[in-house]
Amino acid sequence: MRKLLVSLPLLALSLHAQKAEFWPGAQYDPAIPTIQQVLGHEPGTRIAPPGDIVRYFEALAAAAPTRIQIREYAKSWEGRRLIYAVISGEENIRNLEQIKATQLKLADPRKTSAAEAKKLMAGMPSILSLSYGVHGNEISSPDAAMMTAYHLLAARGDQMIDNVRKNVVVLIDPIQNPDGRERFVHNFRVNEGLLPDESPVAAERAEPWPGGRTNHYFFDMNRDWHAVTQPETRGRIQYLRQFLPLVQVDLHEMGGNSSYFFTPGSLPYNPNLTQDQKDQMNWFGKNDAKWFDKFGWPYFTREVYDEFYPGYGASWPWFYGGMGMTYENASVRGLVLRRSDETLYTFQESVKKHFVGSIATCETALDYREKLLDSFYRYQVTAIEEGQKEPVKEFILPRQGDPGAVDKLAHILAEHGIEVRQAKAAFKNGGKDYPAGSYTIVLAQPRKRFIHALLDPNTPMEPDFLKEQERRRKKKLADQIYDVTGWNLPMSFNVDCVGAAEVSQGSFEPVTGAYEPHGAVSGRAEVAYLVPWGTQAAGRFLTAALRADLRVLTANKAFTQAGRKYPSGTLIVMVKQNPAGVHEKVAAIAAASGAEAVATNTGWVEDGVNFGSAYVGAVKKPAIAMLWDAPTSSASAGQTRFVLERQYGYPVTVVRTSSMGALDLDKFQVLILPSGGYAGALSPMVTDRLKNWVREGGVLVGIGAAVSYLSSPQVGLLGVTQEGLAQDTGRPADAAKPAAGGAGVGAGSTTPAAGAPPAAGPAGAGPAPGKIFNNMQDYEKAIRADRELPDSVAGVLVRAKVDPETWITAGLPETLYVLVDGRAIYSPAKVDRGTNPILYAGPNELVASGYLWEENRKQLAYKPFLTMQSEGRGVVVGFTSDPNFRAYMDGLNVAFLNAVFRYTGGGGRGGAQQEQENQ
Repeated sequence: MRKLLVSLPLLALSLHAQKAEFWPGAQYDPAIPTIQQVLGHEPGTRIAPPGDIVRYFEALAAAAPTRIQIREYAKSWEGRRLIYAVISGEENIRNLEQIKATQLKLADPRKTSAAEAKKLMAGMPSILSLSYGVHGNEISSPDAAMMTAYHLLAARGDQMIDNVRKNVVVLIDPIQNPDGRERFVHNFRVNEGLLPDESPVAAERAEPWPGGRTNHYFFDMNRDWHAVTQPETRGRIQYLRQFLPLVQVDLHEMGGNSSYFFTPGSLPYNPNLTQDQKDQMNWFGKNDAKWFDKFGWPYFTREVYDEFYPGYGASWPWFYGGMGMTYENASVRGLVLRRSDETLYTFQESVKKHFVGSIATCETALDYREKLLDSFYRYQVTAIEEGQKEPVKEFILPRQGDPGAVDKLAHILAEHGIEVRQAKAAFKNGGKDYPAGSYTIVLAQPRKRFIHALLDPNTPMEPDFLKEQERRRKKKLADQIYDVTGWNLPMSFNVDCVGAAEVSQGSFEPVTGAYEPHGAVSGRAEVAYLVPWGTQAAGRFLTAALRADLRVLTANKAFTQAGRKYPSGTLIVMVKQNPAGVHEKVAAIAAASGAEAVATNTGWVEDGVNFGSAYVGAVKKPAIAMLWDAPTSSASAGQTRFVLERQYGYPVTVVRTSSMGALDLDKFQVLILPSGGYAGALSPMVTDRLKNWVREGGVLVGIGAAVSYLSSPQVGLLGVTQEGLAQDTGRPADAAKPAAGGAGVGAGSTTPAAGAPPAAGPAGAGPAPGKIFNNMQDYEKAIRADRELPDSVAGVLVRAKVDPETWITAGLPETLYVLVDGRAIYSPAKVDRGTNPILYAGPNELVASGYLWEENRKQLAYKPFLTMQSEGRGVVVGFTSDPNFRAYMDGLNVAFLNAVFRYTGGGGRGGAQQEQENQ
């Protein structure tokens, strides 16, 4: 019996494990190991975990070392290897370093003349990059990567493949997100039953929070290419810059009821794409269509997946002169899926589609080799020519405000291959003085278009596209904007960027490598070390000093000492209040954090507060807890944890929402609620415990949708209200009413379902009085919902104004840039309920970069980005938009750190400053 029980699942599995022909009539070299021989299953019949994928590529490299090389380019956060394979003919592999050097020569016409370039291109293979599995739960592409590599190495008697080996160098990144894929595979395997389950709601494909899409810190790495916050992204950019592939394909999955998408992509196009690049999309799309037609597979193009945002994996290549493409495959999310039309769709078929798409792309890269190379070289030539002729000849990043943020931005640009210079001495440009250490980016360089894409204040979308979105909005149809519309990096970092009409003259040196902070201590203090607040470096100093158990004070008002003005929030490390070794600790922390620590031998100040003032309080070393798991937004939770742990080196205890009832809150001083719908997830008992904990001195920080929970009548910890859509009166409509037991505003709908009968009027009432519509405007006004939320915003950078006279805004500049998305707009807290330390700017100066609906622009003006309410000895802080968005809104770091670390309460409602004010 035991033998029978063991064999039944294997027999059932074999029904779905049939050997399939992936390429018509293909014959293979038996010396190259198959997936079956190495991993024990036929292609597409099991979902290979990350380790198996790497193992298979290593087996290929061992079998054909002269035609494939395997290189490790990074490790994931969880320590998994990230590799890429280089596959080509023996001669190309032997001459690989020369091929890379030639490609780099073609990338710079200042060093390579047109005549020389023509000679180089004559014998140059095209370089193609195929990238698979950046989203861990999009499972078909990594398995297709194995089959693609096998076919390129083992196929015999196929003239097209022979020519590809001779004339194309293929880079294969088989598994861009091993941590996310491991999560998916684990869930799938622990939920497998006797047969692969075809039900769309089967547990094997219903992923628990956070799902497998993202990496360890829950980042969507297909949004990270311009900001380079993750090690996986940084490693990919480093190796791709060595090759500069003419073509890069990022292979994805979409809903299981869909078909297959390939290029051309949809509008909007980034305006920095050239016409050559747009034309090339058709070359690849038409050849993909040829092969999909042969197999009888439906497909679509142009309808979705734009070419606008520069943070996609398929966007980055456009900006060095290559081309990028997104391929999207219907996902099985298991081994077999019954679709809505009752057809069965197998994992093996989905793998085959991505495999065929990959091989078809190899063929196109072969057929258009000469044109792709010529276009690549011409891109560099025209970029330099445009940079010489356009009004803006140079961008300047003055090293002022937050110098470390300026340094970090300059190095990110350099990591992308943009030429950045740093001034060895002060210089002038356009009548303005710039300090030593400032950076300049000359536009007459090959990366000119990427510079514009990242540094231009605004990147416009096509007018016709925007007109269509406004038409759709008017009819209450969903807009077609796929991702954020504003991403300007200087604004995200809150640093100045100046466009100059001439190239700066002076002494400059090139910027290379990744950013590494470098700080220093000026002198040896007898009384104290002062660290001016308001910079990322000062934030890193504070977190490191707390972890090193230094006693750190913070001033809640500015002061002047020895002729230098120190801002509110400045850190004070008193020598006598700290143990022996304080000098060495301060020096080490300053050096590693990049902070400036100023030694002082006196507590005397010329103006402002002395070190013993009631406006100076100790910064506690907080134990920080953060909610984790559903209904928390995994993106908000992950990026918040990442900012604290990886950018500022401070540990966070993540607590599952379901464990809140048993959590001993007294062990924590700070609790963070990332964006999420907590109403209904946190019981009234837990809410009462939260209130009591705050009153006893806790700091509760709510982000995004968590503000809706904290401000709800049932909780009442923030004095703001989410607004409905403003109507003709110019005043906000009443807030939409939440459904019973819902997640707050917007959880339910007051609009009847389509086809529902009209609501009954009062008993015995007759028909409602008739209305006369004189025009379409009357009709449109009549059909408006009684209550509705503002239209959702894809993502736009807006300005916010700072009230400097609060502890939570210490060290902040007058203006901040905030990334606003979604539809939540909150009324400001009334003076008897709380304060609104940071408000969005007025309607005429609100929009900084991107596209914002006109109604939202008017309604968002003067509404709070940050709101705050004191409760007993504690405080509740609400960020109505996420300050940690994708971990590249560096300009908001200090505001977030203030909320988490700077509350010095415990002896009064608001700490030292408020204590004195209440006396």
